[in-house]
Amino acid sequence: MDNSGKEAEALALLAEAERKVKNSQSFFSGLFGGSSKIEEACEIYSRAANMFKMAKSWSAAGNAFCQAAQLHLQLQSKHDAATSFVDAGNAFKKADPQEAINCLMRAIEIYTDMGRFTIAAKHHISIAEIYETELVDIEKAIAHYEQSADYYKGEESNSSANKCLLKVAGYAAQLEQYQKAIEIYEQVGTNAMDSPLLKYSAKDYFFKAALCHFCIDMLNAKLAVQKYEEMFPAFSDSRECKLVKKLLDAHEEQNVDGYTELVKEYDSISRLDQWLTTMLLRIKKTIQGDEEDLR
Repeated sequence: MDNSGKEAEALALLAEAERKVKNSQSFFSGLFGGSSKIEEACEIYSRAANMFKMAKSWSAAGNAFCQAAQLHLQLQSKHDAATSFVDAGNAFKKADPQEAINCLMRAIEIYTDMGRFTIAAKHHISIAEIYETELVDIEKAIAHYEQSADYYKGEESNSSANKCLLKVAGYAAQLEQYQKAIEIYEQVGTNAMDSPLLKYSAKDYFFKAALCHFCIDMLNAKLAVQKYEEMFPAFSDSRECKLVKKLLDAHEEQNVDGYTELVKEYDSISRLDQWLTTMLLRIKKTIQGDEEDLR
């Protein structure tokens, strides 16, 4: 069956679901099981939504799932309503990102009301990702990652909370909210160094925190590196720590070429990602009279 055939079938199902809803509101249905008609309508709306999905009519699919969700609420089936709102959100993601967010927020309200905070946290991440990629509103993405981290922490899912917090720190630093980023990197780094499994990653978090300090002020960065070495002696032997110390020296000597050479040398062994490149470039621009690129 081609897409237009699937769409026609979906429209026929919608009409059938609407008839069921109308019939459930009649006087006799009220006496003789109106709610079973509503249950049937829920199922038919969901079938229509899936048909629309097969026809790639994403907005129509989202609307049909929303109709099902509203009816589930009428029947006091909160869990089914939330599931339908999530299905609606996933359909709208492909056509109308803002409407997808609205549906996911409805689902989150239901899940938090039911005390299902881990599921709510997962959907806050979905919303954050829509703000990151589709709507490009980083401030709002940060807010949803923070909310997700709060819910995960409350449920003792610390590694999931940390993943969200690291996203917040990365964006905060890009928005020049360095203090916020530093607090997160230090907190996650301190937790990691006490864990045999995560110990190795601690140096990366202290490295990022040191670069954020460096963006604020050179003396800040020097003191921070000393503090991290005392807290976590393994940091002293890392390439990251050695790089920051050498960069501090080059900065103090106002040696632009030396700074650039150190970064290139590090990059030849450990590729710099976009975030590190941005931070190192910002620091380089604070060396007097320099406007060149890092590369």
